Amino acid sequence: MPAHPGFTQPDQDATEAAMARTLDALAAVFKAIGPGERTLDIAIRRIDGVPLCQSVKFSPTADVQLSGILGADDFYTLAVLLVFALEGTTVTGATLIATTAAEPRPRTCGWSVRDGWLHPMDTAAVEVALTPCPGATDEDHEIYTAPTLPEPSADEEGSDRA
Repeated sequence: MPAHPGFTQPDQDATEAAMARTLDALAAVFKAIGPGERTLDIAIRRIDGVPLCQSVKFSPTADVQLSGILGADDFYTLAVLLVFALEGTTVTGATLIATTAAEPRPRTCGWSVRDGWLHPMDTAAVEVALTPCPGATDEDHEIYTAPTLPEPSADEEGSDRA
């Protein structure tokens, strides 16, 4: 029986392929945004309408090493949410927002999850994603269109996903 009534447990092969894509996607994001102090925010909406989100601060090195951040519970939570978003059967929508600690104001871009991969969001969509909830403080960001991330081929990820 599923842990949540109404949810069909994702296929194990599909989940494993999404896990591999998550590692590829995060490595591509880290490479795209470069070294320095960064924040990644993921927001997903489950098929039952429940929103989930996670924020992680990190400082990737110039050669995009993942060591040092993988031990953080917040990072694991973000990665798990991204796995489910890329797999797609239990999530209706997801965004990943990257913010740099640039001066004089933070620089921000984002990707939406479609067809099992991260696709760049335009500046208007990122602005909407950054709109604070009532009562929250609004921080001024320099918003830019995210770079396109290289999508792994089905051969590279070990699946027959097209």
